Amino acid sequence: MSNVAFQGVVVLGGSGHAKVVIATLRAQGCRDLVVLDDDPEKQGRAILGVQICGSLENVRAYPGWQAIIAIGDNTARAAVARRISGASWTCAVHPTAFVEISAQIGEGTVIFAGAVVQPDSAIGTHVIINTGATVDHDCSIDDFVHLAPGVNLGGLISIGEGAFLGVGARVIPGVHIGSWATVGAGAVVIRDVPDRATVVGVPARAIRSRT
Repeated sequence: MSNVAFQGVVVLGGSGHAKVVIATLRAQGCRDLVVLDDDPEKQGRAILGVQICGSLENVRAYPGWQAIIAIGDNTARAAVARRISGASWTCAVHPTAFVEISAQIGEGTVIFAGAVVQPDSAIGTHVIINTGATVDHDCSIDDFVHLAPGVNLGGLISIGEGAFLGVGARVIPGVHIGSWATVGAGAVVIRDVPDRATVVGVPARAIRSRT
């Protein structure tokens, strides 16, 4: 797993999600931070006391610094990762999170306060394991997934690229959730979810599918 060296980190994105990323980096001991955002109205302002110093392209003005994407939307986060190619991505893992030593964590992933990642789970790149979310043993989570606060995954679950699980969603062991699928807040998933489907309810049922 990548760890934050105590050097500069460029935070890409200056909205609410960036506040939690900044707080997590600070909890790890990182003090040299700068935020970049493409919104001209945000540039020149500060977020949690960290200056927003121009657009995302300015990441190249910080050679030797690491970068992390602080954008909650999976599609937008994936687009930024492709756009800022060649960056030295770091992870943000809050000290109160538990990540078992056998778990694999990809570059650019964030794991927030109170989250748990259990043995032999594999987490991809630029994944968000949000506040208090739990990932049990032998789960496989692909790139750009977002587990919202309070999500609970049983063991042996696989989640495809870009899937989003809303606040408090629960998934029973052994289920597969397809790429770019959406699981509504509070849903209980007891069967596989196809790619790009949206499921809600207890038990979760499909309400639509995106092309």
